Amino acid sequence: MSTPRFLTLPPGVRRTNIDTSRGSFAALEALPGSGVPERRPALLVPGLTGSKEDFLAVLQTLAASGRHVVAIDMRGQYESAGPDDASAYTLPALGEDISALLEALGPEPAHLVGHSFGGLVCREAVLSDRVRPASFTLMSSGPAAVTGATAEKSKALRDAIPEIGLEAIWQLALEPDYTGRGIEEEIIAFLKARTLGNSGTGLACMADEILTAPDRVDELAKHSADTGLGILVLYGEDDDAWEPAVQATMAERLNASKVVIPGAAHSPAWEAPETTAAALTAFWNQCAQGLK
Repeated sequence: MSTPRFLTLPPGVRRTNIDTSRGSFAALEALPGSGVPERRPALLVPGLTGSKEDFLAVLQTLAASGRHVVAIDMRGQYESAGPDDASAYTLPALGEDISALLEALGPEPAHLVGHSFGGLVCREAVLSDRVRPASFTLMSSGPAAVTGATAEKSKALRDAIPEIGLEAIWQLALEPDYTGRGIEEEIIAFLKARTLGNSGTGLACMADEILTAPDRVDELAKHSADTGLGILVLYGEDDDAWEPAVQATMAERLNASKVVIPGAAHSPAWEAPETTAAALTAFWNQCAQGLK
């Protein structure tokens, strides 16, 4: 059964599916105005409770620089199908999906962006070295498992899904919160469709993964030094998932470029889209010139 569409797409952005060796993934796709990409493509990967729509505000701007830009739902997220097998949602398994997506977007290497949990997933793909991206951006992501209030929320989600299910979580917690904050009805309708479209098994398993993810920063730093892969650490100045200081330290350990987005918290692509798109485009252009 098809999922209702609630969000209006900007001009030049369309819904599609990306077929890979590991299955088909729902996607939003943007092309430059000419319809002919002149620069390397980009693959954008959302976080734990997110979806491809989290990048909706930056897709058109990123594509305008001459790129084919694709944002996807990971397996089991929103409109991408996923099995009830928990082993399909480990970080290494999800990383293999990203490698397959990079292959499908070839033959040119694509710039890879992972938001939040998606950054940890993309890191697995990069370290596997099955497909080498043109660059790697960790957007509002961290060196290892979340801690503090974000960890408590992730634990609550992980434990509640098998107990009461996503429908009850929506009715008892999420919908009252969104309504109380005065969020528009159209957005609430989309958030409901997205929440209930998730695989319960997948979401619970991914919540466990974000709570137990190991620190692989030193491995990534070595990989970057050995291969010349350019890395960007980008986050909002008020990020409330991984603390900004933690992400700044990660950037130093990686010898990576760093951009702090003013006026943004954990979702800079949504909260400050023009600044975020400009930062990504500038970094991608630097990588194309052989600069880090």
